[in-house]
Amino acid sequence: MARAHPTTLLAVLIIAAIIYALVFYLPKPASDTDEKERDVDKSKTSHAQAVLHQHPKMPFGNLSTSPIINVMLCSDSNTLPGLIAAINSIRVNSKAHVRFYLVVDQDSVNHVKNWIEGSELNSIDYMLTAFNESWVKGKIPNQGAARKDLLTPLNFAKYYFPWIFPKVTGRIVFIDSDAVVQGDVEELSRISMRTGDAAAFSDDCSTVSNRVGLHQHNYASYINFESEKIKKLGFNPMKCSFNTGIFVANISLWKERRITEKLDYWLSINNKENIFGTQKGGGSSGPPMMIVFYEKYSQLPPEWNVRHLGVTSGTKYSDEFVHSAKLLHWNGRYKPWGRISQHTMVWEKFYIHDPTGQYKIARKYGNI
Repeated sequence: MARAHPTTLLAVLIIAAIIYALVFYLPKPASDTDEKERDVDKSKTSHAQAVLHQHPKMPFGNLSTSPIINVMLCSDSNTLPGLIAAINSIRVNSKAHVRFYLVVDQDSVNHVKNWIEGSELNSIDYMLTAFNESWVKGKIPNQGAARKDLLTPLNFAKYYFPWIFPKVTGRIVFIDSDAVVQGDVEELSRISMRTGDAAAFSDDCSTVSNRVGLHQHNYASYINFESEKIKKLGFNPMKCSFNTGIFVANISLWKERRITEKLDYWLSINNKENIFGTQKGGGSSGPPMMIVFYEKYSQLPPEWNVRHLGVTSGTKYSDEFVHSAKLLHWNGRYKPWGRISQHTMVWEKFYIHDPTGQYKIARKYGNI
Protein backbone atom coordinates (compact mmCIF):
# COMPACT_ATOMS: atom_id res chain seq x y z
CA MET A 1 0.00 0.00 0.00
CA ALA A 2 1.37 3.40 -1.04
CA ARG A 3 2.22 5.88 1.69
CA ALA A 4 0.72 9.37 1.63
CA HIS A 5 3.33 12.04 1.23
CA PRO A 6 3.67 14.31 4.34
CA THR A 7 2.96 17.37 2.20
CA THR A 8 -0.30 15.83 1.04
CA LEU A 9 -1.38 15.11 4.64
CA LEU A 10 -0.60 18.68 5.65
CA ALA A 11 -2.65 20.04 2.76
CA VAL A 12 -5.63 17.85 3.73
CA LEU A 13 -5.45 19.04 7.35
CA ILE A 14 -5.36 22.70 6.30
CA ILE A 15 -8.37 22.28 4.02
CA ALA A 16 -10.28 20.49 6.82
CA ALA A 17 -9.49 23.32 9.24
CA ILE A 18 -10.74 25.93 6.77
CA ILE A 19 -14.01 24.04 6.21
CA TYR A 20 -14.53 23.69 9.99
CA ALA A 21 -14.02 27.42 10.49
CA LEU A 22 -16.45 28.30 7.72
CA VAL A 23 -19.15 26.05 9.16
CA PHE A 24 -18.85 26.79 12.87
CA TYR A 25 -17.34 30.25 13.30
CA LEU A 26 -18.63 32.56 10.61
CA PRO A 27 -21.64 34.56 11.82
CA LYS A 28 -25.03 33.48 10.56
CA PRO A 29 -27.18 35.99 8.68
CA ALA A 30 -29.40 37.88 11.12
CA SER A 31 -33.13 37.24 10.95
CA ASP A 32 -35.72 40.03 11.12
CA THR A 33 -36.51 38.98 14.71
CA ASP A 34 -32.85 39.22 15.70
CA GLU A 35 -32.65 42.71 14.23
CA LYS A 36 -35.76 43.84 16.15
CA GLU A 37 -34.38 42.48 19.42
CA ARG A 38 -31.10 44.23 18.74
CA ASP A 39 -32.94 47.51 18.13
CA VAL A 40 -34.76 47.09 21.48
CA ASP A 41 -31.46 46.46 23.24
CA LYS A 42 -30.01 49.59 21.65
CA SER A 43 -32.96 51.67 22.85
CA LYS A 44 -32.43 50.46 26.40
CA THR A 45 -28.69 51.05 26.47
CA SER A 46 -28.32 54.25 24.48
CA HIS A 47 -28.29 56.46 27.58
CA ALA A 48 -25.04 58.11 28.62
CA GLN A 49 -22.32 55.89 29.99
CA ALA A 50 -22.53 55.62 33.76
CA VAL A 51 -19.90 57.38 35.80
CA LEU A 52 -18.67 54.75 38.24
CA HIS A 53 -17.21 55.56 41.63
CA GLN A 54 -15.65 52.66 43.49
CA HIS A 55 -16.09 52.54 47.23
CA PRO A 56 -12.60 52.84 48.80
CA LYS A 57 -13.03 49.76 51.03
CA MET A 58 -15.51 47.55 49.21
CA PRO A 59 -15.11 46.77 45.49
CA PHE A 60 -18.14 46.53 43.24
CA GLY A 61 -17.68 42.78 42.81
CA ASN A 62 -20.68 40.58 42.12
CA LEU A 63 -23.86 42.62 42.51
CA SER A 64 -25.92 39.51 43.15
CA THR A 65 -23.97 38.32 46.20
CA SER A 66 -22.61 41.46 47.88
CA PRO A 67 -24.49 42.49 51.07
CA ILE A 68 -25.44 45.85 49.62
CA ILE A 69 -28.49 48.08 50.12
CA ASN A 70 -29.50 49.43 46.72
CA VAL A 71 -30.98 52.95 46.73
CA MET A 72 -32.09 54.88 43.65
CA LEU A 73 -32.65 58.62 43.45
CA CYS A 74 -33.51 60.81 40.46
CA SER A 75 -33.11 64.53 39.95
CA ASP A 76 -32.93 67.21 37.31
CA SER A 77 -31.21 70.56 37.68
CA ASN A 78 -34.16 72.01 39.61
CA THR A 79 -33.98 69.52 42.47
CA LEU A 80 -30.25 68.91 42.91
CA PRO A 81 -30.11 70.42 46.43
CA GLY A 82 -32.74 67.88 47.48
CA LEU A 83 -30.80 65.04 45.88
CA ILE A 84 -27.65 65.93 47.83
CA ALA A 85 -29.50 66.28 51.16
CA ALA A 86 -31.26 62.94 50.61
CA ILE A 87 -27.98 61.15 49.86
CA ASN A 88 -26.31 62.67 52.90
CA SER A 89 -29.20 61.79 55.22
CA ILE A 90 -28.96 58.15 54.15
CA ARG A 91 -25.16 58.16 54.53
CA VAL A 92 -25.28 59.67 58.01
CA ASN A 93 -28.02 57.42 59.39
CA SER A 94 -27.15 54.01 57.97
CA LYS A 95 -24.54 51.54 59.18
CA ALA A 96 -25.02 49.36 56.10
CA HIS A 97 -23.08 49.40 52.86
CA VAL A 98 -25.36 51.50 50.69
CA ARG A 99 -24.90 51.74 46.95
CA PHE A 100 -26.52 54.80 45.41
CA TYR A 101 -27.91 54.60 41.88
CA LEU A 102 -28.25 58.21 40.74
CA VAL A 103 -30.09 59.29 37.61
CA VAL A 104 -29.98 62.92 36.48
CA ASP A 105 -30.39 64.98 33.32
CA GLN A 106 -27.45 65.09 30.95
CA ASP A 107 -26.47 68.66 31.89
CA SER A 108 -26.26 67.76 35.60
CA VAL A 109 -23.95 64.72 35.42
CA ASN A 110 -20.68 66.60 35.92
CA HIS A 111 -22.23 68.98 38.44
CA VAL A 112 -23.44 66.12 40.65
CA LYS A 113 -20.12 64.28 40.30
CA ASN A 114 -18.21 67.39 41.39
CA TRP A 115 -20.65 68.05 44.25
CA ILE A 116 -20.18 64.53 45.58
CA GLU A 117 -16.45 64.28 45.13
CA GLY A 118 -15.80 67.82 46.38
CA SER A 119 -17.58 67.24 49.69
CA GLU A 120 -17.89 64.76 52.56
CA LEU A 121 -19.89 62.54 50.23
CA ASN A 122 -16.70 61.57 48.42
CA SER A 123 -16.53 58.18 50.16
CA ILE A 124 -19.99 56.96 49.13
CA ASP A 125 -20.46 54.02 46.77
CA TYR A 126 -22.42 55.24 43.77
CA MET A 127 -23.23 54.91 40.11
CA LEU A 128 -24.26 58.03 38.23
CA THR A 129 -25.85 58.27 34.79
CA ALA A 130 -27.92 60.57 32.60
CA PHE A 131 -31.48 59.51 31.88
CA ASN A 132 -32.33 58.60 28.29
CA GLU A 133 -35.10 61.16 27.85
CA SER A 134 -36.10 59.72 24.47
CA TRP A 135 -37.87 56.91 26.37
CA VAL A 136 -40.56 59.38 27.51
CA LYS A 137 -40.52 61.80 24.58
CA GLY A 138 -44.08 62.59 23.52
CA LYS A 139 -45.52 60.52 26.39
CA ILE A 140 -45.55 62.96 29.31
CA PRO A 141 -49.08 64.29 30.05
CA ASN A 142 -49.65 67.58 28.23
CA GLN A 143 -52.98 68.75 29.58
CA GLY A 144 -54.84 69.41 32.81
CA ALA A 145 -52.04 68.65 35.25
CA ALA A 146 -52.23 70.59 38.50
CA ARG A 147 -48.45 71.03 38.72
CA LYS A 148 -46.36 71.56 35.62
CA ASP A 149 -43.14 71.15 37.61
CA LEU A 150 -43.89 67.42 37.89
CA LEU A 151 -44.06 66.95 34.13
CA THR A 152 -40.35 66.53 33.59
CA PRO A 153 -38.58 63.44 32.18
CA LEU A 154 -36.74 62.73 35.42
CA ASN A 155 -40.02 62.38 37.30
CA PHE A 156 -40.70 59.28 35.21
CA ALA A 157 -37.19 57.80 35.29
CA LYS A 158 -38.08 55.50 38.20
CA TYR A 159 -40.22 53.41 35.83
CA TYR A 160 -37.14 52.41 33.90
CA PHE A 161 -34.64 51.40 36.58
CA PRO A 162 -34.22 47.82 35.20
CA TRP A 163 -33.24 49.30 31.83
CA ILE A 164 -30.88 51.86 33.35
CA PHE A 165 -29.17 49.48 35.79
CA PRO A 166 -29.79 46.00 34.32
CA LYS A 167 -27.27 44.17 36.54
CA VAL A 168 -28.78 45.17 39.89
CA THR A 169 -30.50 42.31 41.71
CA GLY A 170 -32.36 41.73 44.97
CA ARG A 171 -34.30 44.75 46.18
CA ILE A 172 -33.99 48.42 45.40
CA VAL A 173 -35.33 51.36 47.42
CA PHE A 174 -36.55 54.38 45.46
CA ILE A 175 -36.55 57.71 47.30
CA ASP A 176 -37.73 61.02 45.88
CA SER A 177 -35.21 63.85 45.93
CA ASP A 178 -37.55 65.93 48.14
CA ALA A 179 -37.12 63.57 51.09
CA VAL A 180 -34.61 62.98 53.88
CA VAL A 181 -34.08 59.74 55.77
CA GLN A 182 -33.78 59.84 59.56
CA GLY A 183 -33.84 56.07 60.09
CA ASP A 184 -31.50 53.38 58.79
CA VAL A 185 -32.39 52.73 55.15
CA GLU A 186 -31.42 49.08 55.64
CA GLU A 187 -34.56 48.67 57.75
CA LEU A 188 -36.66 50.07 54.90
CA SER A 189 -34.95 47.79 52.38
CA ARG A 190 -35.70 44.70 54.47
CA ILE A 191 -39.36 45.33 55.29
CA SER A 192 -41.69 42.35 55.12
CA MET A 193 -43.47 42.05 51.78
CA ARG A 194 -46.26 39.68 50.79
CA THR A 195 -45.25 36.73 48.68
CA GLY A 196 -45.66 37.63 45.04
CA ASP A 197 -45.70 41.42 45.48
CA ALA A 198 -43.22 43.27 43.27
CA ALA A 199 -43.29 46.50 45.31
CA ALA A 200 -44.33 48.16 48.56
CA PHE A 201 -45.91 51.63 48.80
CA SER A 202 -47.55 53.80 51.46
CA ASP A 203 -51.33 54.23 51.32
CA ASP A 204 -52.72 57.76 51.26
CA CYS A 205 -55.62 56.99 53.58
CA SER A 206 -53.74 56.62 56.84
CA THR A 207 -54.58 59.12 59.58
CA VAL A 208 -51.20 60.83 59.24
CA SER A 209 -51.38 61.19 55.47
CA ASN A 210 -55.04 62.08 55.22
CA ARG A 211 -55.18 64.88 57.74
CA VAL A 212 -53.17 67.33 55.65
CA GLY A 213 -54.42 66.37 52.19
CA LEU A 214 -56.21 68.90 50.01
CA HIS A 215 -58.44 66.38 48.23
CA GLN A 216 -59.80 62.88 48.68
CA HIS A 217 -57.18 60.19 48.41
CA ASN A 218 -58.84 57.77 46.04
CA TYR A 219 -58.34 56.49 42.51
CA ALA A 220 -61.04 58.78 41.11
CA SER A 221 -58.90 61.77 42.11
CA TYR A 222 -56.19 60.70 39.66
CA ILE A 223 -57.69 58.44 37.00
CA ASN A 224 -60.43 59.00 34.41
CA PHE A 225 -63.10 56.39 35.14
CA GLU A 226 -64.98 57.40 31.98
CA SER A 227 -62.19 55.79 29.96
CA GLU A 228 -63.24 52.53 28.32
CA LYS A 229 -59.86 50.99 29.09
CA ILE A 230 -60.25 51.78 32.78
CA LYS A 231 -63.84 50.53 32.85
CA LYS A 232 -62.69 47.17 31.50
CA LEU A 233 -60.27 46.80 34.43
CA GLY A 234 -63.12 46.86 36.95
CA PHE A 235 -61.37 49.19 39.38
CA ASN A 236 -63.20 50.68 42.36
CA PRO A 237 -62.97 54.50 41.97
CA MET A 238 -63.13 54.92 45.74
CA LYS A 239 -60.14 52.65 46.28
CA CYS A 240 -57.48 54.34 48.37
CA SER A 241 -54.61 55.78 46.34
CA PHE A 242 -50.97 55.41 47.33
CA ASN A 243 -47.88 57.58 47.17
CA THR A 244 -45.30 56.58 44.55
CA GLY A 245 -42.46 58.83 45.72
CA ILE A 246 -41.08 56.22 48.11
CA PHE A 247 -41.16 52.50 47.38
CA VAL A 248 -39.28 49.24 47.74
CA ALA A 249 -39.12 46.95 44.71
CA ASN A 250 -38.34 43.27 44.29
CA ILE A 251 -36.26 43.53 41.12
CA SER A 252 -36.70 39.97 39.86
CA LEU A 253 -40.49 40.12 40.23
CA TRP A 254 -40.57 43.59 38.67
CA LYS A 255 -38.80 42.21 35.60
CA GLU A 256 -40.80 38.97 35.55
CA ARG A 257 -44.09 40.92 35.58
CA ARG A 258 -42.77 43.34 32.94
CA ILE A 259 -43.70 46.26 35.18
CA THR A 260 -41.58 48.76 33.26
CA GLU A 261 -43.21 47.80 29.97
CA LYS A 262 -46.71 48.11 31.50
CA LEU A 263 -45.96 51.53 32.98
CA ASP A 264 -44.55 52.67 29.66
CA TYR A 265 -47.72 51.46 27.90
CA TRP A 266 -50.09 53.48 30.11
CA LEU A 267 -47.86 56.51 29.83
CA SER A 268 -47.75 56.13 26.03
CA ILE A 269 -51.51 55.99 25.42
CA ASN A 270 -52.54 58.68 27.88
CA ASN A 271 -52.21 61.74 25.65
CA LYS A 272 -54.37 60.06 23.00
CA GLU A 273 -57.01 58.57 25.28
CA ASN A 274 -57.07 60.80 28.40
CA ILE A 275 -56.53 58.06 30.96
CA PHE A 276 -55.21 60.41 33.64
CA GLY A 277 -54.01 63.97 34.17
CA THR A 278 -57.23 66.00 34.05
CA GLN A 279 -58.52 64.95 37.47
CA LYS A 280 -58.21 67.15 40.56
CA GLY A 281 -55.29 65.12 41.86
CA GLY A 282 -53.29 66.06 38.78
CA GLY A 283 -51.34 63.77 36.54
CA SER A 284 -47.68 62.93 36.72
CA SER A 285 -45.85 59.67 37.38
CA GLY A 286 -48.31 58.40 39.99
CA PRO A 287 -51.41 57.31 38.05
CA PRO A 288 -49.72 54.71 35.79
CA MET A 289 -48.26 53.06 38.90
CA MET A 290 -51.69 53.07 40.55
CA ILE A 291 -53.11 51.29 37.50
CA VAL A 292 -50.36 48.68 37.25
CA PHE A 293 -50.19 47.97 41.00
CA TYR A 294 -53.92 48.03 41.77
CA GLU A 295 -54.33 45.71 44.80
CA LYS A 296 -50.95 44.17 44.01
CA TYR A 297 -48.55 45.81 46.46
CA SER A 298 -47.38 45.53 50.05
CA GLN A 299 -47.63 48.28 52.66
CA LEU A 300 -44.77 50.47 53.80
CA PRO A 301 -44.76 51.23 57.52
CA PRO A 302 -46.27 54.74 57.91
CA GLU A 303 -43.17 56.13 59.62
CA TRP A 304 -41.23 55.45 56.41
CA ASN A 305 -43.15 58.03 54.38
CA VAL A 306 -44.30 60.94 56.51
CA ARG A 307 -45.36 63.20 53.68
CA HIS A 308 -47.33 66.28 52.61
CA LEU A 309 -44.66 68.48 54.19
CA GLY A 310 -44.68 70.47 50.95
CA VAL A 311 -48.43 70.76 50.51
CA THR A 312 -48.60 73.99 52.53
CA SER A 313 -46.01 76.43 53.79
CA GLY A 314 -47.41 76.33 57.31
CA THR A 315 -46.52 73.71 59.88
CA LYS A 316 -48.94 70.78 60.06
CA TYR A 317 -46.87 68.43 62.19
CA SER A 318 -45.37 68.99 65.62
CA ASP A 319 -41.60 69.16 65.98
CA GLU A 320 -41.70 66.04 68.13
CA PHE A 321 -43.56 64.09 65.47
CA VAL A 322 -41.24 65.24 62.69
CA HIS A 323 -38.13 64.23 64.61
CA SER A 324 -39.57 60.78 65.33
CA ALA A 325 -40.31 60.04 61.66
CA LYS A 326 -37.90 57.73 59.83
CA LEU A 327 -38.45 59.43 56.48
CA LEU A 328 -39.71 62.95 55.80
CA HIS A 329 -41.19 63.72 52.40
CA TRP A 330 -41.82 67.28 51.16
CA ASN A 331 -44.15 66.26 48.34
CA GLY A 332 -46.08 69.31 47.18
CA ARG A 333 -45.15 72.75 45.89
CA TYR A 334 -43.17 73.98 48.90
CA LYS A 335 -39.73 72.36 48.79
CA PRO A 336 -37.29 72.69 51.70
CA TRP A 337 -34.67 74.33 49.47
CA GLY A 338 -37.19 77.00 48.43
CA ARG A 339 -37.88 80.32 50.10
CA ILE A 340 -41.07 79.15 51.83
CA SER A 341 -41.45 75.73 53.40
CA GLN A 342 -42.02 74.03 56.73
CA HIS A 343 -39.55 72.23 58.99
CA THR A 344 -36.66 73.43 56.87
CA MET A 345 -34.20 73.23 59.77
CA VAL A 346 -34.56 69.45 59.79
CA TRP A 347 -33.68 69.35 56.09
CA GLU A 348 -30.84 71.85 56.37
CA LYS A 349 -28.82 69.71 58.76
CA PHE A 350 -28.37 67.21 55.92
CA TYR A 351 -27.76 69.70 53.15
CA ILE A 352 -24.20 70.11 51.92
CA HIS A 353 -23.10 73.37 50.34
CA ASP A 354 -22.41 73.23 46.64
CA PRO A 355 -18.60 73.31 46.30
CA THR A 356 -18.96 74.63 42.74
CA GLY A 357 -20.92 77.64 44.00
CA GLN A 358 -23.72 77.19 41.45
CA TYR A 359 -26.44 76.72 44.09
CA LYS A 360 -27.31 79.05 46.94
CA ILE A 361 -30.25 78.26 49.23
CA ALA A 362 -32.18 81.45 50.00
CA ARG A 363 -33.23 82.00 53.59
CA LYS A 364 -34.52 85.00 55.55
CA TYR A 365 -31.37 84.91 57.64
CA GLY A 366 -29.11 84.72 54.56
CA ASN A 367 -28.07 82.33 51.85
CA ILE A 368 -26.66 78.90 52.70
